[in-house]
Amino acid sequence: MTDEQYYRLYLDGDETGLSELMKKYGSALTLYINGYLHDLHEAEDLMIEVFTYLFVKKPRIREGGLKAYLYKSARHMAIRHRKKLHLSFSMENLSEEPESDLLVEEVVKTKEQNEILHFCMKQLQQNYREALYLVYFENMSYAQTAEVMGKSVKQITNMVYRGKHSLRGLLEKEGITDAKS
Repeated sequence: MTDEQYYRLYLDGDETGLSELMKKYGSALTLYINGYLHDLHEAEDLMIEVFTYLFVKKPRIREGGLKAYLYKSARHMAIRHRKKLHLSFSMENLSEEPESDLLVEEVVKTKEQNEILHFCMKQLQQNYREALYLVYFENMSYAQTAEVMGKSVKQITNMVYRGKHSLRGLLEKEGITDAKS
């Protein structure tokens, strides 16, 4: 079933839809929020708030847009929460390897290379780091990433391009010379 079918299932009164969406996105959203808060317990609480808002308010979500909606809501709540704490998005506590094979799968072959990747990602400008994370680690489209970050697709395209260029340079300084675009 698609995300939207699970959501409709829930809207029609079947709790299975809610359960399946939380299983699918709960951990990933928690890690994403934790990138802002650096506090796993707070991140878990905000992840629950994201789902609570979704299932209490029952907003209309366009076909194919649920994942982006969840991440956009998570980002919004994390930013609002971090403003109280003056924090910013970081790769520090994110340990999952990316699913995409476009940039990082060829680079992240060993634990050491994974650590180097995270070290280099931490050095990127915050917007570049977050755009790359959403596109390559969360396997989101540019349009979904734009929706999450409140940017245009063109801005995300530029951020990903510049972020990859910067990341490639940083990786080369660390001895990884076979980074793919």
